[in-house]
Amino acid sequence: LCEAAELDVAVAKAAEAQKSWGAKPVNERVQVLYRLKALIETQVEQLAKICSHENGKTTAEAKASIARAVECVEFASSLPQLIAGRVLEVSRGVECKMVRYPLGVVAGITPFNFPFMVPLWMIPMAIGCGNAFILKPSDQTPLSAIEIARFLEEAGLPEGVFSVIHGDREIVEAICDHAGIQAIGFVGSTKVAKLVYERSTAHGKRVRALGGAKNHLI
Repeated sequence: LCEAAELDVAVAKAAEAQKSWGAKPVNERVQVLYRLKALIETQVEQLAKICSHENGKTTAEAKASIARAVECVEFASSLPQLIAGRVLEVSRGVECKMVRYPLGVVAGITPFNFPFMVPLWMIPMAIGCGNAFILKPSDQTPLSAIEIARFLEEAGLPEGVFSVIHGDREIVEAICDHAGIQAIGFVGSTKVAKLVYERSTAHGKRVRALGGAKNHLI
């Protein structure tokens, strides 16, 4: 279990790496996502075994969740078209231009029930848009997160742009409070979603907190 001091190190490295990563054109950043997709597709059997081993779900369901994760990577690969800005002519000789910029360092806090899929709801879009990303997976299912980190490294993502930090409530609270983290994505129980939202927004962060879904297993 990591402590707040280790989070400080991860955020500092992410902030430094994000400067050059965010300065790259989006069509260059998504090349990492193309390679990530190809790597995942060559390792489905192994990933399904890891997911089943740490979570307990069947191999078939694990494979289905990996397929959904691949779809998320595919979608984010279209970012050059998705995040294009706009120019509006508002009056004679006057234009308004909309340009999208990365926020900086963002974080994801993800649950035990889909340890490979849910992180990939967040990571491809975040890094594709030029942010650095810190993933805090469930302490019950840490192995899939390590595989994601390995794949991103192999896909050519620069060091520091993505990192994994393990922990429980203490590290979640540290993420919510950290001044160097600009936004948080959360998926989990309704109770914790409310706590993460309230604590993070109190520090001015952008937050998307999803709670209340169920994933029953017999």
